[in-house]
Amino acid sequence: MRLRLALAAAGLMALAGLCSGDALAATKATDKSRHLDPETVIKVSREAIGRKVGDHALVDISGARFSLGELAGNPVIINLVYSSCSTVCPITTQHLRVAVEDALELFGPERFTVLTIGFDARNDTPTRMAQFAIDQDIDLDNWRIASADAATLKTLLGELGFSYAAAAGGFDHIAQTTILDADGVVYRHVYGDEFPIQMLMEPLKGAVYGWDRPLTVSGLIDRFRYFCTAYDPSTGHYTTRYGSTIAGIVLGALSLLVFAGWIAREWFKKRPA
Repeated sequence: MRLRLALAAAGLMALAGLCSGDALAATKATDKSRHLDPETVIKVSREAIGRKVGDHALVDISGARFSLGELAGNPVIINLVYSSCSTVCPITTQHLRVAVEDALELFGPERFTVLTIGFDARNDTPTRMAQFAIDQDIDLDNWRIASADAATLKTLLGELGFSYAAAAGGFDHIAQTTILDADGVVYRHVYGDEFPIQMLMEPLKGAVYGWDRPLTVSGLIDRFRYFCTAYDPSTGHYTTRYGSTIAGIVLGALSLLVFAGWIAREWFKKRPA
């Protein structure tokens, strides 16, 4: 799609934790005939972060109805596509599949859900979405494929900050993958069709391990897992290494004890008789 370069640039800037203003400014010199303005698209998208998403009625590829609220309790990765897309949507979905397989090994299928939604209300029928799932080889247990009526989609896409416009042969749209937290609140967006895996995994790690949840036994265990889980550039995958983290904690504790002992010794030397 014509927003591909703009969104890839914005996504890389987001990974660095920087404002995307420079990246967006660079796209202004590109094709002026685009239907969507990149600066407005990113602004609308980012304004959705922190917004609660409604309990919308969806239809899966078997024709069964379910509600978005049924997925609450775990983070949800939302992948927005249209079934007749032959370029960006398949690429994004295939790239997401690779990242999801990595996340499954790390977190397990019971800790998050992936939801692909067709946003072309007229054409994205359960049958068409089922064919899209076959074409993209989506057969993971925690990945659901759905569609909805036009009114539901309009509200849902607005809550997600997703922008699209009709174009010749399809739609001009933002390449946006959204992570909802366990409470159904927009937690983070990932931009681009071939984003670095860290852009998805880092916020997903925070959402899965519930950094903002109350401190309980399971919560403390998840916090420990959070610190033990990191990206390994040598393999290109995330791994959980408890040994190195525990060694680091022990070393840090010993360093503090040595420092405290030195302070105590100096204090005893200098205190009045």
